[in-house]
Amino acid sequence: MKASHVIVAMLLLGAAGAAGYWLGERPQRTAAATAAGAQNANGVAAVPAQRKILYYRNPMGLADTSPTPKKDPMGMDYIPVYQGEEETAAAGQVRISTDKIQKLGVRTEAAAMRTLGRTVRVSGRVEPDERRVYTIAPKFEGYVERLHVNVTGQPVARGQPLFEAYSPDLVGAQREYAIAAQGVQAMGSAGGEAQAGMKQLAESSLARLRNWDLSPEQLAALVRTGQPQRTVTFRSPVAGVVTEKKAMQGMRFMPGEALYQVTDLASVWVLADVFEQDIGRVKPGATARVTLNAYPERTFSGRITYIYPTLKPETRTVPVRIELANPGQLLKPAMFAQVELQTGAGRPVLTIPDSAVIDTGRRRVVLVQLQEGRFEPREVALGAAGDDNRVEVRSGVREGEQVVVAANFLIDAESNLKAAIGGLGSAAAPAPVGHRGRGTVDSVDPKAGTVSLNHGAIASLKWPPMTMEFEVANRALLQGLKPGMPVAFEFVERKPGEWLVTAIAPAAPDSPGGR
Repeated sequence: MKASHVIVAMLLLGAAGAAGYWLGERPQRTAAATAAGAQNANGVAAVPAQRKILYYRNPMGLADTSPTPKKDPMGMDYIPVYQGEEETAAAGQVRISTDKIQKLGVRTEAAAMRTLGRTVRVSGRVEPDERRVYTIAPKFEGYVERLHVNVTGQPVARGQPLFEAYSPDLVGAQREYAIAAQGVQAMGSAGGEAQAGMKQLAESSLARLRNWDLSPEQLAALVRTGQPQRTVTFRSPVAGVVTEKKAMQGMRFMPGEALYQVTDLASVWVLADVFEQDIGRVKPGATARVTLNAYPERTFSGRITYIYPTLKPETRTVPVRIELANPGQLLKPAMFAQVELQTGAGRPVLTIPDSAVIDTGRRRVVLVQLQEGRFEPREVALGAAGDDNRVEVRSGVREGEQVVVAANFLIDAESNLKAAIGGLGSAAAPAPVGHRGRGTVDSVDPKAGTVSLNHGAIASLKWPPMTMEFEVANRALLQGLKPGMPVAFEFVERKPGEWLVTAIAPAAPDSPGGR
């Protein structure tokens, strides 16, 4: 009996202790729960919330999104865009993903101040210097008594005899002078008027002989001896080449008839025919480089001395005169010449590479990189172009701004660029994005940067299956490609009829044709 009482007492004590413990812990749990609720109410979560995915974007940066995960035709997963991470380009700007920039090989270069130089290449011909051409034409009637130079093209020295001429008028004039000179001597003791008249007659006869171009030596001999000479010798007035000879042995000539022509070829002209659109760049004093087919290994240098005031309507060209030294007389009249005229502005101008310009036909646009992955299309006004593939920018770009110089035509293929350009005032419709296809590699030419693909039908272009050659945007895309390899690829039309692969990757061999 006692044992049962003891057991009951122990049970009652345990129940009382449990009740007391429960009653003591209840306020603490209630306070903890209340504190937790207050903490959640203040916005401080005890467990971090999971980020919300807004959509999935194309891994190649194309204007294509999906609300659910999926792969592109090349098997690449679409990239999730979380809330707070979405980026929107400002109005009139273009956003291209970093992956896309790397795959396309986008390069930029800063607009810089430079002195543009340009070479105008034209054809020309060698001509004798008109100021160095001399004609020998007697001023009296006579006969060719003897020829000392009897062939055209013969070189002659200054003062070398060309021919001797006999003239009855010349002999008569010499006799008149001789008689007048004798009269002056005979009237040495006569009155002043008679002597003065005789001297005037002698001087008149001597002046007549001088006007007929008798040499000073011949006149001195006539004055010294008083004996008329039957013939008179005509000499070359300059060292050069006989370029024309009409004198024949024994022929009769009339006053003013040209019997010889001697040309000094120590210096010649090159007459270059500059086209109408280039004549504004050519200035007197500019340097010129001349090459001839006869001496392909040599280059002759000269300067522009004169720009003719008239234009040839048949060829729409303006003659430009270039003076050249001609040592050794290598340059011969009538030779054909190739001429390079150096032109350019005398002051530095703002320039960009000409590859940065997108010519739409109605405007010229460049892509200015504002920051990594963000570009702004700007309409520019261009000036002169240089030989170093740079062009002057008169407005639209500031010095130091980075412009896209490579793969800009691929960015141009993006629809968002077309929309941005439309913001410049154009109502152009959005351009389609790149086309996609599948096929097998037929051949690869890394040197030319091309790949030949045997592809299936391209639904976006309504192409049937065929084998055709494509260029690649970056030659690194050709790495690992081998003939017979199944591939999926993406391409754009760089210009009418010219297709460029922008992405290519291995694909399953049983892949269907492209879209």
